[in-house]
Amino acid sequence: MTYCLGIVTKHGLIMASDSRSNAGYDQVNVVKKMHTFVQPGERVFVVLTSGSLSLTQSIMTLLRRDFDAGKGLATAPSMYDAARVVGEQVRRVSDIDRPALERDEYRFNVHLILGGQVKGQPPELYLVYPQGNPLAATEESPFLQIGETKYGRPILDRGIRFDRTTLEEAAKYALLSLDSTMKSNVTVGPPIDLLAYPVDELNVTRQRRFAADDPDLAKIRNRWEQALRQAILRLPEVRFRPAGARAATAAQEESIQLVEPPAGATTGETSASPAMVETSQPPQSQHSQQQPKG
Repeated sequence: MTYCLGIVTKHGLIMASDSRSNAGYDQVNVVKKMHTFVQPGERVFVVLTSGSLSLTQSIMTLLRRDFDAGKGLATAPSMYDAARVVGEQVRRVSDIDRPALERDEYRFNVHLILGGQVKGQPPELYLVYPQGNPLAATEESPFLQIGETKYGRPILDRGIRFDRTTLEEAAKYALLSLDSTMKSNVTVGPPIDLLAYPVDELNVTRQRRFAADDPDLAKIRNRWEQALRQAILRLPEVRFRPAGARAATAAQEESIQLVEPPAGATTGETSASPAMVETSQPPQSQHSQQQPKG
């Protein structure tokens, strides 16, 4: 399984991905899912991949071969055209491999996120489907996800705003979204690759890989968990009234009341716990014959 995320704001792009690839619980590897294509001063493209590892490797090989030869992404006049170039290679690999895969009951399963900027145009973000067609992020929906998306989405829905979220804030949202997913699903795992792209930089200069034992990642994780517990304590208190304390005709919903906590009552778990680095190991299982998924 995979989790990859792209965020676009008026300040630029944040791209993030996990690095775990698995074909069953007993075949787990580290695979880079973030790929960059750069012509300094002219264009920057970042591609995130999920799905069948053999298929995404073929797609990236074709994109890289054309780019190095001055074709494909190297000549796309806009981000939309770049997304179409990626889609064409998805269809090309589909034409080559889909019949054999489906004959053995494997799905043609690939999704890609393309983010970047062509000189003279704003940064944009696209999702490319297995059929090769692109979907653009918008100001109203300024992030795109692929892979195991459900655990990391709520914080993005609540926090990301195209016109107000800075790149620094978006990077923190991305790390928390990835960490929340790793916490809930062992098939998504470190290292985490994070890339920040400011508007009009037209180069890749801000990039970092966070290993499982990275102390900065552990700091983000622990402070977020402590902040969540403190936030719960600051919410209205939920009180359950015993059945004998209610009139026989009282509405049933009155048995549960929300009451503002007294001032200064939010003591709770205030002390910082020692930094704990979580390394999720997949559970043991029987050997699998699945193809690797990135």
